[in-house]
Amino acid sequence: MVEQIAIHTPFIKLEQLLKLAGAFPTGGGCKEAIQTGLVQVNGSVCLMRGKKIHVGDQISLGNTTWQVTAS
Repeated sequence: MVEQIAIHTPFIKLEQLLKLAGAFPTGGGCKEAIQTGLVQVNGSVCLMRGKKIHVGDQISLGNTTWQVTAS
């Protein structure tokens, strides 16, 4: 299942998106998931916490996928 997550800026950093989506209660959990290779951006593993995520990108963590939309 793909969940929609809206942003109101041109981009958002990957770590911030995961926190906004409620994937983790703290930034530390986001950081660890990214650095251990659990997060995919558009189907590829991404190890960069500061990766710029734009409208149209898909982020996956485990069985959850988010589609970034404009608000």
